[in-house]
Amino acid sequence: MTKIIPTTNWLEDVSVFAVNRLTAHSDHLYYETKEEAIAQAPMKLRSSLNGDWKFHYAVNPSLRPSEFYKQDFDCSGWDYISVPGHIQLQGYGKPQYVNTMYPWDGHHDIRPPEIPTDHNPVGSYVKYFTVPENLKASPLYISFQGVESAFFVWLNGSFIGYSEDSFTPAEFELTPYLTDGENKLAVEVYQRSTGSWLEDQDFWRFSGIFRDVYLYSVPAIHVADIHVRPELNGTYTLGSLTADVKLEGKAVSKVVAELTDKNGKTIASAAGTEQNSSWTIQMEVENPELWSAENPHLYTLYVSVYDESGKLVEVVPQRLGFRHFELKDKVMRLNGERIVFKGVNRHEFNPRHGRAITKEDMLWDIKTLKEHNINAVRTSHYPNQSLWYELCDEYGVYVIDEMNLETHGSWQKMGAIEPSWNIPGNKPEWEDIVMDRAISMVERDKNHPSILIWSCGNESYAGEVILHVANYFRSKDSSRLVHYEGVFHNRQYDATSDMESRMYAKPEHIEKYLTENPEKPYISCEYMHAMGNSLGGMYKYTELEQKYPMYQGGFIWDYIDQSLYKKDRFGKEYLAYGGDFDDRPTDYGFCTNGIVYANRKLSPKMQEVKFLYQDFKLVPDQNGVLIKNESLFTNTENYHLLYKLFLNGNEISTKKLSASVQPQSASYVAVSFPANLTEAPGEYCIQASFVLQEKTLWADAGYEIAFGQYIFEIGEKQLPQPIGEIKTVHGDVNIGVHGKDFTVMFSKQSGSLVSLSYAGKEMISMPPAPLFWRATTDNDRGYSQSYHSGLWYAASLARQCTDIQVEESSSQTSVAFTYAFSVHEDIEVKVVYTVLANGSIHVKSVYKGAAKLPQLPIFALSFKLPAEYSQTHWYAFGPEENYSDRAMGAKLSRFDQKVSDNLAGYVMPQESGNRTGVRYVSVTNEQGHGINISYVNKPLECNFSPYTAFELENAQHVYELPNIHYTVATIAGRQMGVGGDDSWGAPVHKEHLLNASEDIEFEFVIERR
Repeated sequence: MTKIIPTTNWLEDVSVFAVNRLTAHSDHLYYETKEEAIAQAPMKLRSSLNGDWKFHYAVNPSLRPSEFYKQDFDCSGWDYISVPGHIQLQGYGKPQYVNTMYPWDGHHDIRPPEIPTDHNPVGSYVKYFTVPENLKASPLYISFQGVESAFFVWLNGSFIGYSEDSFTPAEFELTPYLTDGENKLAVEVYQRSTGSWLEDQDFWRFSGIFRDVYLYSVPAIHVADIHVRPELNGTYTLGSLTADVKLEGKAVSKVVAELTDKNGKTIASAAGTEQNSSWTIQMEVENPELWSAENPHLYTLYVSVYDESGKLVEVVPQRLGFRHFELKDKVMRLNGERIVFKGVNRHEFNPRHGRAITKEDMLWDIKTLKEHNINAVRTSHYPNQSLWYELCDEYGVYVIDEMNLETHGSWQKMGAIEPSWNIPGNKPEWEDIVMDRAISMVERDKNHPSILIWSCGNESYAGEVILHVANYFRSKDSSRLVHYEGVFHNRQYDATSDMESRMYAKPEHIEKYLTENPEKPYISCEYMHAMGNSLGGMYKYTELEQKYPMYQGGFIWDYIDQSLYKKDRFGKEYLAYGGDFDDRPTDYGFCTNGIVYANRKLSPKMQEVKFLYQDFKLVPDQNGVLIKNESLFTNTENYHLLYKLFLNGNEISTKKLSASVQPQSASYVAVSFPANLTEAPGEYCIQASFVLQEKTLWADAGYEIAFGQYIFEIGEKQLPQPIGEIKTVHGDVNIGVHGKDFTVMFSKQSGSLVSLSYAGKEMISMPPAPLFWRATTDNDRGYSQSYHSGLWYAASLARQCTDIQVEESSSQTSVAFTYAFSVHEDIEVKVVYTVLANGSIHVKSVYKGAAKLPQLPIFALSFKLPAEYSQTHWYAFGPEENYSDRAMGAKLSRFDQKVSDNLAGYVMPQESGNRTGVRYVSVTNEQGHGINISYVNKPLECNFSPYTAFELENAQHVYELPNIHYTVATIAGRQMGVGGDDSWGAPVHKEHLLNASEDIEFEFVIERR
């Protein structure tokens, strides 16, 4: 055997990406007894090397300790580093966030496969171990589940191997180089390699050993690979199971298999047959329970291997699901039914550990997906840890499994398509390294029923190499389809993808495709760019689900914010984004696109996702509820139907019913209440909902999975007519209105209401003023709203009071202020305050529009209260924040919230906390004293925040916001929507904009509480 001399030249040699690496194989478990296999206990033949390793960091290869792997090299003085974990999150170097450009852009003038030489951080790892007794009698191997981006391995001074591809396992045999007693394992990890050109994903750039490392051995006869292929007949009533088993080791007497259901009952059994050193197992199952996300029924196949003496040597428990996924009549179908993906893109991420996520992280994620009606996930843009696929199998989530390939910076620059040096393109020298990534993913993941689609990677343009990858997927696995979005930019390679996949296509563009006799079904592999306060207009996409059979859903970008904990200069932790680590180049806050915050708290956007993704559409009215069951396989009889009646937000009746509506059908369920329940005047709301009858893996019994509401009024809203007298005092500067225990003061000098005192308690800290500007959201910034509509910012800062009018009687006094604005001579705002005898104030604000003005972000009155008024009670759409284009998932309800909690956790401060449909809101101190604000003739949009729009506007991080001194009330007639088609120029949809040329008015009442 020729001795291999490792060299750093491999790092930029596109033909060298795996040296001595073992062949990729399925991710199955194996045991030495049937009892262990049934229990699926931790494998005895596996020994973890996770933990503390000796570590040295060098900024480039020339500074590394090049002979550290030798037995006599003393590394006792080195620091320790945790494995799994990223180097840059443990005190070495710094993390860097970039989206599409390569991380060395502007620093190094290089082209593939060259890599930087002066900045290519090297991590030298050393781990000393003794082989456990139970692993000594057999060959010993080592498995690295994920190392970024290239690494060399030595054992006891001898070279073991080399590998690239950060996101699939790399395994090597150690047996020939083991010694009795302590062994020295040395691993040299490079951040930059040829593979880095293929890993230009939209994520933080880290390096290191970031997934599990373990030693493992195998029995004398070992199932090296297993491929289970459950198939169904045309009526889905007969299952046939074929399992191809590849054995290594000694001679075999027999291989037998037993298939059990979820209760452990044996369903079928069969003996394997041998041909050409491989074994095949075949069996049939009558009327198998089918696997789907709605009913993720799993069977377990126990494959038992016996040696020549008849002794049981190894048992493999392989879970599987019977399901049939196909493209038929231009529609993707699962078990015969048209599927709609209600999906998200998901990065593996933790704010402290980056992509080194834990089982607990994954369990939280899978439960969150199920709780919010998310039925699909795209592993953007690399294969995930094996456990994730196991959870998707078990909990029921459809998966697009995406290979580790993105070369975005090689063909798209600042949005422009320029593929002159695109890789892999049609370059044959790149085919092997790219194909290796595809093979590694498929061989590991091929047995997971949750995976419906293989993806050829992301944003790598198109060409022969990726087309060959797609054809490999098809030749290897006919049970799945192939996805690739990049052909949208080069239709010459359209055959790469089985479906039309686009990113951030607008609803009208999707409809155009679907109405022009398309050849392929459509999905949005990325849509609804959920950056900051976003996800407005999502309903425009989900409305297409029932309108066009070939529209088959999409995947929100994305699931979780990629923000990292960091400390500010005072030692306080905050969530940081690109640039906060002095990383340059960077794409700053573009890593914060999640519907879940990085710390795994739900963002308010999830409220809308849950509603629009629900399979059961409930349309209640006064006589019952129309149930539209859009699920594929689930009867609604598995849920309790709750039918609740509210009067002015207070629940007055509840009925618990059962309703049996078959999947893909609709039915009306009549419900009646006693007639006298709806006799009283007021606003009624009927809310119908489905809740779980029984506890599931992901939620307790009683958890609400779907709802709908219907609102109606009996009688007309009556404003009370206060009785009593008031006194109006005209001073030289002020106009005072006095009642029994209140004073309202207006300043002619300031041109506004300046004091509202109830029983000696002052409520106004800063006078009300017209507001036209909201704190810029990420989508506003992408649209350049500050450029287009910045004059409204100026208009909000200053105005001139041009007229004051007073009308008074014994029971009420009205003071009207008219304002002019320097931004345009024709716009005008008039605010009329009418003080009534009980101390309440009727406020009417009227905006007079003018032509040729840019879109108006908001029309509101904003004022400050003392910070002690920090508690709010709402009767409005909620409970989470909502906007005109993101309010479908909001319930008309009563709810409480602290003002400080009303500020959403968006990493970059921006507009948040708004509620639409506000009937009533009170803001009080902890003793319950304060003010109520209620609508007059049309519900309001309101916000109570610790900060003004301008304080939020001028802060780039939460820590830049001032200490809380006030409660800022913003009472609006209307605010524009938040948008979300994308975050780099897409406007808010027209119906959710404010036209500055039109007149706008709103009214509300302030009263004591």
